[in-house]
Amino acid sequence: MSSSTTPLVMGVLNVTPDSFSDGGEYLATEHAVTHALDMIAEGAEIIDVGPESTRPGSHPVPAEEQIARAVPVIEGIRARNNGIAISIDTRLALVAKAATEAGADIVNDVSALRDDPAMLDCVAAASAGVILMHMWGRPADMQVGGGPHYDDLLGEIASFLEERKRYATQGGVEPSRIIFDPGIGFGKRVEDNLLILRDLDKLAVLGQPLMVGASRKSFIGRVLNIEDPKQRTAPSLACAAVAVMAGASIVRTHEVRATVETVRICTAIRQARTHVPNTVNG
Repeated sequence: MSSSTTPLVMGVLNVTPDSFSDGGEYLATEHAVTHALDMIAEGAEIIDVGPESTRPGSHPVPAEEQIARAVPVIEGIRARNNGIAISIDTRLALVAKAATEAGADIVNDVSALRDDPAMLDCVAAASAGVILMHMWGRPADMQVGGGPHYDDLLGEIASFLEERKRYATQGGVEPSRIIFDPGIGFGKRVEDNLLILRDLDKLAVLGQPLMVGASRKSFIGRVLNIEDPKQRTAPSLACAAVAVMAGASIVRTHEVRATVETVRICTAIRQARTHVPNTVNG
């Protein structure tokens, strides 16, 4: 995505009982589909359907349960809107296969194709887009014990993402279908998340579209002492603005309308040109 293109807004659609900020709200298929349509009306260009919580301390959900949660929702969205891009947020190939067959276009794998050996073949066979995310550890343990440690945070993230890209392309995934995600909140300390946002331009030049998802994350709450994730809208928008100004191509969010407006004004600022007035020779 070129710098002259307005970044895309991805709306979060968690179809789980235990997601960190909206668990259970959209577990019923019709509620989930209605919320997806509302987000599309607000300007979302991608809907990210998540049938498994990957919040810190969460545990894996069996493929059958993920499919039962996600596929009816994807089919419901597709029945009402054939043009919207849909991603499936899963680490399991069986779920990705069922979701892409139901109409999903993108596989959002927080393990970057590491957790399920069959995922690479699934993504390649479906000609799907794939989001490769950096994560220290696994959701169940990424913030426990001594926690994550980095000697060179941005360098380590960049090296990991480039290695995952090589793995994907060697397995048949077209480079144009690969999106990078630095994994804000996934095996990161508060200061790590802040540094990722501050120095995001170091990742935005890697040659792949970059997705940033800071919406409602716990590091915001810790910095600002805001316990309720739903009260973190303003700082989430600030993070979105920083990401766009640094070159992010996709912003993942719970608050679509406000994020769309934030992305558009930041894009207008980035694209502004200095007016040079005509001079008259005396």
